[in-house]
Amino acid sequence: MLIPEIRHCDANDHPLRPQGDYVLYWMIAFRRTQFNFALQHAVDRAKEFDKPLIVFEPLRTRYQWASDRLHRFVIEGMRDNAAALEKKTVTYYPYVEPKPGVGSPLLHRLAKKACTVVTDEYPCFFLPDMIKAVKDRIPARLELVDSNGVMPLRLPDRTFTVAHSYRRWMQKNILDVLLEMPKPDPLSRIRLPQLDSLPALITRRWPPADIDTLLSSGGLDKIPIDHQVKPSPTVSGGAKAAQSRLTAFIKNDLSRYADDRNHPDENATTGLSPHLHFGHISAHEIVDRILDHEDWTPDQASEPNGKNNGFWNTSESAEALLDQLITWREMSFNRTFREMETYDRFDTLPDWAIETLRKHEQDPRDEVYTLEQFEAAETADPLWNAAQRELVRTGVMHNYMRMLWGKKILHWTDTPQEALRIMIELNNKYGLDGRDPNSYSGIFWTLGRFDRAWGPERPIFGKVRYMTSDSTRRKLRLDRYLEQFGPDSET
Repeated sequence: MLIPEIRHCDANDHPLRPQGDYVLYWMIAFRRTQFNFALQHAVDRAKEFDKPLIVFEPLRTRYQWASDRLHRFVIEGMRDNAAALEKKTVTYYPYVEPKPGVGSPLLHRLAKKACTVVTDEYPCFFLPDMIKAVKDRIPARLELVDSNGVMPLRLPDRTFTVAHSYRRWMQKNILDVLLEMPKPDPLSRIRLPQLDSLPALITRRWPPADIDTLLSSGGLDKIPIDHQVKPSPTVSGGAKAAQSRLTAFIKNDLSRYADDRNHPDENATTGLSPHLHFGHISAHEIVDRILDHEDWTPDQASEPNGKNNGFWNTSESAEALLDQLITWREMSFNRTFREMETYDRFDTLPDWAIETLRKHEQDPRDEVYTLEQFEAAETADPLWNAAQRELVRTGVMHNYMRMLWGKKILHWTDTPQEALRIMIELNNKYGLDGRDPNSYSGIFWTLGRFDRAWGPERPIFGKVRYMTSDSTRRKLRLDRYLEQFGPDSET
């Protein structure tokens, strides 16, 4: 096996079939053609069997929170994948389901003549259940490949509960892991047998997506999804948009990331969380570009210290970004992968957090808002309302504001369980980076996950870390942000 063995597992025990007509890559999470271990493994299988490769990228209709916003973002990625694969010796097959269930038999039909089916292993949302549902039914081997993050999902032997312990473990292992990077372009200088065409019996029933039409005005109208959640006017999907944003960030914003990233007025964050979520860019690629920009070599690393600075010995800003990407993001994947059935449940919070929140559950609230009031940004707090409007209008929310957003929902709901329900609903419905291990961890952090008990003990919050809009307003530069997402701003 040419990819790291720890990133590969078989979902079923069906035999490999070298006599099949092609290798099938079922692209469901890592929707990109670069820095993708799953695509790399599919290419290796096609070379091994001397067979054509089909890259099958479907988009189903029947998923929770399906909307114009999420659909368009994925289809914009399909457009980039089609362009990237146009001159490669592979067959690209994008498919957008027109009605719920219409596309359900398609994977089975394609798998019938496949030597093997390679797919993406992603530990969140509906994807693990989908794999469970199909793994024994499809008539071919189903191989799962982990290309989620820099650290392989199966490398840690435990679930980490605080950043310091994860960071120390990561620092002990990261230099070896960086020696096993995915290929920037798995199809570079690769010539595979070319499939003449997809079987006509398949394409007549399940026509390949007409990407240009779907992306045109009204192109999604006939698909039964939520048309009230409009596409983002500020964030475009796809590998091209992601790489362009990364280039601009490194050139213009990286040097000020450490000082300015918490200030909404400064726009000093990467803005790449939606693209990471949909797999349009790889964490490997971001790390590679940052370390290359810093002229970093492994001999610069210090002994593991568990601290968020002083290990990489890069610039302060690069070190801060690497900590967000390789500690906080990947600790989220560690928990979600190892606790896949329960990661979104209230009772998975730390014992101290559950105890203190339940102790204060009956504390009186000055204000209590409904889901509908939260959704419409109808609270008495202008700063919270601005954060909610940013999420609803653009599909993203500034990182620091998301923390305050969650804390205030806890403050204004009858129970912490209700607060959690509302946070998940709003974030997953509107956020382009929702439904993701990292965003679930951000929500649960507001309730105590990955944190410690704080004093003094307060009403409603108990020992959970407390945040207020007044203190946020004093600390951060927010004037332009409040103007941009105020009640009188354009919708």
